[in-house]
Amino acid sequence: MTKKEKSNEKKEKVKAPASVTVAGRPVRLRGRTFVGVVVSDKMTKTVTVEWERRLYVPKYERYFIRKSRVKAHNPEEVGAKLGDKVRIQESRPLSKTKKFVVTEIIA
Repeated sequence: MTKKEKSNEKKEKVKAPASVTVAGRPVRLRGRTFVGVVVSDKMTKTVTVEWERRLYVPKYERYFIRKSRVKAHNPEEVGAKLGDKVRIQESRPLSKTKKFVVTEIIA
């Protein structure tokens, strides 16, 4: 298989529709956007997404790698699975711990 053939075989991106609904109510997406990996999909319509960030510590003049984890709504149209790289976007609070929505599967 040549490089050209490999580049043509890119995975399709799956995007959420323009209007996401939760419990029959529309959710407007606004605020911050992150790209992370799904580390848990055992909850109904919810996934846990984790990503790394670099934190500079002036005392040691070094960067430390920290991880952030949030729970995000997983619409049926997107259907992210364990290990998928996804883009999440902030929305209104959907529950006590859910404030993000999975908008697309990247890889």
